Amino acid sequence: MRLVSLPRRVRSAVLADPAVRALAMLDLPRWRLAGAVGAGSLALGCAVGLAATSAWLIARAAEQPPVLALSVAVVCVRALGLGRGVFRYVERLVSHDVALRGVVDLREGVYRRLAAADTSAVARLRRGDLLARLGADVDALADLVVRVLLPALVALVTGLATVVLATALLPAAGAVLAAALLVAGVGAPLLAGRAARAAEVEAADARGAVAAESLAVLDGADELAVAGQLTARQDALASAQARLDEAAERAARPAAAAKALVQLALGAAVVGSLVVGVPAASDGALSAVHFVVVALLPLAAFEGVAALPAAATSLVRCRAAAARVLALVDGAPTAAPVVEQTPDGTTIRARGLSVGWPGAAPVLTGLDLDLEPGATLAITGPSGCGKTTLLLTLAGLIPPVAGTVTVGGVPVHELSDDQRRGLVALAAEDGHLFATTLRENLRLASGAVDDAVLLAALGQVGLAAWATALPEGLGTVLGSAGTDVSGGERRRLLVARALLTGAPVVLLDEPAEHLDAGAATAVLDELLTGVEGRTVAVATHRSDRALADAVVEMAPAGRCR
Repeated sequence: MRLVSLPRRVRSAVLADPAVRALAMLDLPRWRLAGAVGAGSLALGCAVGLAATSAWLIARAAEQPPVLALSVAVVCVRALGLGRGVFRYVERLVSHDVALRGVVDLREGVYRRLAAADTSAVARLRRGDLLARLGADVDALADLVVRVLLPALVALVTGLATVVLATALLPAAGAVLAAALLVAGVGAPLLAGRAARAAEVEAADARGAVAAESLAVLDGADELAVAGQLTARQDALASAQARLDEAAERAARPAAAAKALVQLALGAAVVGSLVVGVPAASDGALSAVHFVVVALLPLAAFEGVAALPAAATSLVRCRAAAARVLALVDGAPTAAPVVEQTPDGTTIRARGLSVGWPGAAPVLTGLDLDLEPGATLAITGPSGCGKTTLLLTLAGLIPPVAGTVTVGGVPVHELSDDQRRGLVALAAEDGHLFATTLRENLRLASGAVDDAVLLAALGQVGLAAWATALPEGLGTVLGSAGTDVSGGERRRLLVARALLTGAPVVLLDEPAEHLDAGAATAVLDELLTGVEGRTVAVATHRSDRALADAVVEMAPAGRCR
């Protein structure tokens, strides 16, 4: 049925359903989907045909006709048996191809939406929860095709075809089969879906909690152990996993009840076929051979509807996953339109600037600042006072709470992505090191530069001797997330990568963290005085005013980022 033929209120409710919206976002190719439904219907049709033909062959053979009268049926049995496997394989191949391509396109679309969205969209999401939504939840939407839509369409097609066949042999048998299929195909899925809904929604929340707690334990095990919080976080992870297991168990119970209903409906269909078939065969209205076919046909016809309770349970899980993904997309308001302006130079000016994370209290207010090209700025203060927040605001990644900050006369948060990347480089304290060579980690910033340039950048952060002493020099492979380098080495590698961008404005977040006092002073001195022609802003715990042209001192705040 086309949605346009439905009443407006019903059509609006259908279109607003998370599963329907997710299917639209998957953007499934209709001809491929039709091919998958066709192959699945042929596979199940072969099963029904095999049962009917086998029943006819056995019953006809009992009458001892000439063997040539059975040859066509024998060939059909073999062909239907082979065809069932072949078409099932084709259906699996096509349906998974359609589903996985749709998931890839959906994930790309979500990434693009978040990249173009206002920062507040994901500012308050825990990293594990964000990973769960972009990972497991998006992957779960593939089941909308493979385990929900496809089984439902195949069951509908083959069910109608089987009822037509049974009706052609005996109308009363067709009516009995249709009623039994309706009970199993509608009642059982409704029972499974309604009972599983609460459990599956809870399971979706539990999966997000498991992902978030797992990442927290894995990424911060050392820090948590030192703070005495590791055991508590492990207990929280175990509790989240227990909730997930309980939700899975609750979801399994209605699925079992629904399957029992399918078996009861199947038994009723067989018994009903016998009840209406025996008198018809006795009266001569139905041949003995066709009576056997009518009696055994329900056994094959129910193979399609038997998958519908599981499909209903999968639909509940997919709807919960779709709701979480759509909440992320819908909650990502598009950033303000970019006004294409060409900055006049790289002078940074702030007027009446107040900074803070979206939805939180400002951590700094009333800042006036002028940084001419080549100037250096030190942002000092204790941990948690908002130094990183100020840097992110200067980089244009967080909009100002109040006031303005411009680069070359253009508000920095209104610059296009390409303009911002060309003007401002940020070395964040949580920047990522990839599991590849040191050379390729540095080349992320500037492409195919030669080793001399890379070593020069490493020299600016005091790592030239360290890099040359590595077993394979710049070709040494770093572990996943830089786990085989120290905290200080990791920070300085991120700074070197920022310097290699060639951006005239460089923002550095705690580049001397994890270094002793002497090494930290040397690195800061090199960064603030050795980068000719660039504007450098450094967030640091240290307050040596002699190292910078200007200093912004930030006081502790009640709630800072």
